[in-house]
Amino acid sequence: MAKRIGTFRSKTRHKFKKSIRQRGKISLSRYFQVFNEGERVCLTVEPSVQEGIYFPRFVGKTGLIKKKNGTCYEVSIKDHNKQKTIIVHPVHLKRL
Repeated sequence: MAKRIGTFRSKTRHKFKKSIRQRGKISLSRYFQVFNEGERVCLTVEPSVQEGIYFPRFVGKTGLIKKKNGTCYEVSIKDHNKQKTIIVHPVHLKRL
């Protein structure tokens, strides 16, 4: 197998880019969102906040909130045929 060079953020220039109209400060209400268990959410990356970001393969996926883990949430998503759990900061989640 080939050895990976760099982190998972490499080669994501266009995937993690904001449009020109969305640049600037983010709202605090989006940063401190509160979700309940069982809520459906969409995974959308906020590129200006690097903490609690997830692997780029999961951009645009939807999932269910399992539980709160510190300031982040555990989200259960389906990746092909497997059920996976990822830990995401609430700024990268959007309520459906």
